[in-house]
Amino acid sequence: MKKKIKVVAAIIENNVGEILCALRSSNMSMPNCWEFPGGKVENGESLYDAIEREIKEELLCRVKAVDVFNDSTYEYDDIIVNLVCIKCELVDGNPVATEHAKIIWLNRENLNSLKWAPADVSSIEMLVKE
Repeated sequence: MKKKIKVVAAIIENNVGEILCALRSSNMSMPNCWEFPGGKVENGESLYDAIEREIKEELLCRVKAVDVFNDSTYEYDDIIVNLVCIKCELVDGNPVATEHAKIIWLNRENLNSLKWAPADVSSIEMLVKE
């Protein structure tokens, strides 16, 4: 039986309507795929607490979780990922790529130009239509 993990990801929009995209580094699973930054939810942790902690750890900035945008499950060859994308507001600092190969800000109409991790695709489709 495949292991199932719950993961949160931040959809962070800047003041000109661009969305933060993060490129998975070569030492991560699915290297060179784009994703929304985030990570695993720890035992006893709320979704909002998890995303705020993950962004502080990964991007060295602070966000405020605002609203769950999409909750989807994707089955990979070896694992099942329940990905909860949460819209977040940047409240302090500027994102810095510490774990990812790089981060960029993109207009939503350009999001489809990137090669996304499969679990993120349903959220990309929803954002482009929004």
